[in-house]
Amino acid sequence: MTAGLQPFLSDRVVALAAPTQAWSGRDGDMGAAPIDGIYHGDTRFVRGLDVHYAGADGAWHRPEHIATDLISACTVRMDALLRGVDDDTPDPKVRLQRERTVVEGRVTETLTVHSHRDIPVPLRLRARVRVDIGALQDVKAGASRRTEGEITIADGAVVVRRGDTSVQLTAPDAAVTADDGEITLEWRLDCPARGRMSVSWTALLADAALVVRGATTTIPWERPCVPAGADPRLQSWLDRALDDLGALRLALPAAPEDEFFAAGAPWFFTLFGRDSLWAARLLLPLDARIAASTLRVLARLQGTHDDPATAEQPGKIMHELRASTLTMPGEGIVLPPLYYGTVDATALWICLFAETAQRMPDADVIALLPAMEAALDWIVASAERTGFLEYVDETGHGLSNQGWKDSGDSIQWQDGSLAAGPIALCEVQGYAYEAAIGGADLLERFGRPGAERVRAWARDLKDRFAERFWVTTPSGRFPAIALDREGRAVDTLTSNIGHLLGTGILDRAQEASVSDLLIDQRMASGFGIRTLSTDAGGYWPLSYHGGSVWIHDTAIVARGMLRAGRHDHARRIVAQMLAGAEAFEFRVPELYAGDSADEVRAPAPYPAACRPQAWTAAAAVTAWEVLRAD
Repeated sequence: MTAGLQPFLSDRVVALAAPTQAWSGRDGDMGAAPIDGIYHGDTRFVRGLDVHYAGADGAWHRPEHIATDLISACTVRMDALLRGVDDDTPDPKVRLQRERTVVEGRVTETLTVHSHRDIPVPLRLRARVRVDIGALQDVKAGASRRTEGEITIADGAVVVRRGDTSVQLTAPDAAVTADDGEITLEWRLDCPARGRMSVSWTALLADAALVVRGATTTIPWERPCVPAGADPRLQSWLDRALDDLGALRLALPAAPEDEFFAAGAPWFFTLFGRDSLWAARLLLPLDARIAASTLRVLARLQGTHDDPATAEQPGKIMHELRASTLTMPGEGIVLPPLYYGTVDATALWICLFAETAQRMPDADVIALLPAMEAALDWIVASAERTGFLEYVDETGHGLSNQGWKDSGDSIQWQDGSLAAGPIALCEVQGYAYEAAIGGADLLERFGRPGAERVRAWARDLKDRFAERFWVTTPSGRFPAIALDREGRAVDTLTSNIGHLLGTGILDRAQEASVSDLLIDQRMASGFGIRTLSTDAGGYWPLSYHGGSVWIHDTAIVARGMLRAGRHDHARRIVAQMLAGAEAFEFRVPELYAGDSADEVRAPAPYPAACRPQAWTAAAAVTAWEVLRAD
């Protein structure tokens, strides 16, 4: 097996209810694009699907697609015409609606023929399903490898098994046949005059190795009221984003009551420390329950000992949970099923805890204090070598960059060359400062020791940051994105500095300076904040972390501006977020090109970007929070 190119997603349609998802073309068929198929957890079960119809002449025809409607996150409807069984008048009178609904472990498709003809319409419908049970990570790597399964047919159902995974197809009233992994379902219909007839089929998916499960509760948050006179695009974005967030909820099987957000579709239907924390944090103005449950889930998996193979350390919050080892062909990355290679999740856990504790019962807060104390100890210990939190991959096959910009080329000097690790990221120092202050307040509130020690450490960190991180360049004076292994300040202007706003590590004048830089046209594209300034040597609008726009990143900047009292700046950034949301019909992808609104009406999609993505969807709540602020 060799790695190829990562599949494009931007022109595909998805229906989802984590951990299950179905990807297709806009006409509903699957197989034309590498991503197409039905997935459950980290496994693809169905690779291909097509629907045809036949009339009196017996010839099979493809329905002619005319419309696609995303009814909800879990339901999509495709509309087509059946002109091969129509009359000879100009108006089309026979149409086919395919409605696909996804719930955990089940995908159902209902095919409804509508006829406006004044005579009955006899026809046959055929759905061909190609089962191909394989690993999601192979799909992501563009690696093609057909996998065989054992096929059995009994009582009108087809079951395909491969190891601990299986898919069962049922189709009431259909003739069912199977040949070489392709299952054919055929129905004979006699659609009444000016009437309709429906048939359906269902795929039941099972994987004994799954380490996550779907949410079992109703959506816990209320839809917010959009401020009077607010941009009408805000309501459209909120409706879509909150629906997607509801479909992205997961839980661990041992604690189904504690839900968290999967990072995003299609690759990340699992628990991610950083992503799940930020998504819950951005949603916090609407709902604290999923924040509290996310804190509990991550506390249960908190590190307890040193293990270089997994990057686990006492007190550290994990990065990623999988059912098995994750291999990224062609990238040299091999991650263990439970991986701790993240430098920021531990501080972000404390930040979220400090905010959420105000809305939690005292008993629940007290239960999490030991986890917070262990996390504080990890932060202080991690900064012992240089005075700053830093990271380096010790295995040679883990993530080389362990902040939110985790691609291999994300930490660049102004000339485009890469910084060498260990790396100390600027925003991580801001998170750590905020975590220390918030943690100290909770220690004091509940009569636990150590509050003053932690505050003193935070004060020293703030002084060290002011002394070491600020750079003066032709682009302006601002905090460097990072310190490299020699302790040198990496001198590029990036969106990372926006994460410092509102953390307390900057003074008011510094926050004003950073805010002003971020709304400059070098950083603000008109559709959001670029990850890298346009005057940097490595800038490219379609670079994953070197010039693209990530709307969650922009939301964190807007949120920080609001906390820093820079309301006008925050509103300007939200206006750009709304422009970006509108460009993608309000289901905003993980990232998109940093194209300038002065040059294009809409930014180009980053074709392999996930959508929906939890922290991207939660950014809509930040837009609402900013626009309702005084």
